[in-house]
Amino acid sequence: MDMDKIDQIFEKFSNANVLVIGDVMIDCYISGKVTRISPEAPVPIVNAQSRNYRLGGAANVALNLKSLGAKPILCSVIGSDNKSKVLFDLMEECELDSLGLVPIYGRRTTVKYRIIGNNAHIVRVDDERDEQLKEREKRQFLTTVEQVIDHNPIDAIIFEDYDKGLFSKDLIEEIISFAHKKNIFIAVDPKKRNFNNYKDVNLFKPNMKELSAGLNLEENVNLTLENIHDLTKKFAMEKNIDLVLITMSDRGMAFYDRVADRFYHQDAFTRRVSDPSGAGDTVISVSTLFLWAKESLEMTCLASNLAGGLVCEYVGVVPINTAQLKKEILKNRLPEMQ
Repeated sequence: MDMDKIDQIFEKFSNANVLVIGDVMIDCYISGKVTRISPEAPVPIVNAQSRNYRLGGAANVALNLKSLGAKPILCSVIGSDNKSKVLFDLMEECELDSLGLVPIYGRRTTVKYRIIGNNAHIVRVDDERDEQLKEREKRQFLTTVEQVIDHNPIDAIIFEDYDKGLFSKDLIEEIISFAHKKNIFIAVDPKKRNFNNYKDVNLFKPNMKELSAGLNLEENVNLTLENIHDLTKKFAMEKNIDLVLITMSDRGMAFYDRVADRFYHQDAFTRRVSDPSGAGDTVISVSTLFLWAKESLEMTCLASNLAGGLVCEYVGVVPINTAQLKKEILKNRLPEMQ
């Protein structure tokens, strides 16, 4: 495999129209200096010097897809509040279509404030409401999703679930059923609340913490690769899921292919980790596109593994640098890819 072959793979992504359905949010970074401790409590006082807003959650998945060359469309609910204006401005700045965003009166646009003092992450404040959508709001959102799918040539759907109240069992089932009628590739990045409500999908990507919580395993249980194989196989069989991808931090990644009844593990690559925020968004974006493009399990795992590590080298949530990822794939290609 040479760079020409890698370029050919990435060129396929320009034909991919991907619908990202999930919880969208704003990541706000407030940075400053700490020179003293508060007299009111034993906490540092941060003298704020900069405030930086970025797209987060499902919107960061859309940014990753765009960086990889695909055409993303984002569907989500947001608040009808002042922060929604910030979100729309960020979407416009990043050249992302906002046609699938549904403002809900009385709902709050999620903002995660990260306070940085002297280059150290001191505290995070989540300004949000995560109650489930009301039935009327759910119908409104489902109508928007179906209209987007009906009026656009969608090749893949990514469920980006952050447990903020957007998804429910019936909403998930209705969207999956609608997508199956259109023969659309379906990928899921789950959280605990709806972990067991995703069935009949092509790709399911939890991390180890989400896997343990979703399967009600003992907290901090130390799973071997054999355990992970058994658990993912059983889960894939029960839920009729084609591929389960487990991200395991410094232990790398593992894939279970239900159709081929095959388990595959790949070690992590050494990285200078600055901030793991957003790595999962990058992994689901890369793995979805590589699998949609009919690339092998080995190539998909390699690209996703490298991409997740690369974004961890940056402070804050950032989309993948495609040129950098291509170079890393070439440098770390497996013997069977030569």
